[in-house]
Amino acid sequence: MNETSSLQGADGVPRPGGTTAAAGLLRALLKGPLPLYLPAALFLLAFFIVPLGYVVVMSLTEPRPGLGNFTALLGSRHFLMVLLQTLQTAALVTVCALLLGYPLAYVAAGPARRLGGVLLGVIALSFWTSFLVRTYAWMVIFGRQGPLSHWLASLGWRPPPSLLFTSTGATVAMTHAMVPFMVMAVYAVMKRIDERYVRAAQSLGAHPLRAFALVYLPLSLPGVVNGCTLVFITTLGFYVMPVLLGSPNQQMISGVIGDQIEQVLDFGAASAMSVILLLVVLALFWLYHRFVGLDRLWSR
Repeated sequence: MNETSSLQGADGVPRPGGTTAAAGLLRALLKGPLPLYLPAALFLLAFFIVPLGYVVVMSLTEPRPGLGNFTALLGSRHFLMVLLQTLQTAALVTVCALLLGYPLAYVAAGPARRLGGVLLGVIALSFWTSFLVRTYAWMVIFGRQGPLSHWLASLGWRPPPSLLFTSTGATVAMTHAMVPFMVMAVYAVMKRIDERYVRAAQSLGAHPLRAFALVYLPLSLPGVVNGCTLVFITTLGFYVMPVLLGSPNQQMISGVIGDQIEQVLDFGAASAMSVILLLVVLALFWLYHRFVGLDRLWSR
């Protein structure tokens, strides 16, 4: 009798036992971490997964269903050259950012705390400046009447070369934009390196350069790998700087995607290019996870 009553509602109408079990499961979920995950999950669903899924669908359905967009792109010499140019530019920017950012991170993480604080403050200021503002600043610097041209002319270089609308100018600007990311990634690892290791190597007779190369540099390599991965993948998707500063004859893939949408109105080909670029990025992430581990991006 008691068991039957537990399955009845307030009006005496029997309720199925599954309803009670579902209510209990719902209460258990609400008491768990699900309410904390739900806002982030809904945000990713609305602003990432759904738009990305729509791009994938367009790549397979516009202008007609099938893999025609992908076969046409993979058989196009022009697209493959653009993709290769994008990879080469991203690699060059990564190397330049590493050559500039590693010494800055080394000094910032060194014993001179005041100097390190100043460097970190200057680097942090760059994060508060819009990419568009920095792009127009480089347009002024590289212009024919800009300070770079006047400086080169004062050195006797006539006529001074113009870096505006060249791949070199775009590479310089993108390197300037990516150096802070490299510095922060390397600095986060360098700050945790115990200086006693280097002093111990020097006390055993190692030259300072040898101690740096054999002790300090290997300990800082996780930060180098993190910074290079971050800079390389970010540079692959650059749009504003290559379009406004770069050469129209040496476009990156983001600029070509923009042209397909704005000028040609070929949304299927643009979507297919976007999917191919996404697959390249996912492949890079897989390689990073395979040989390093994604957890190293957020840990020492």
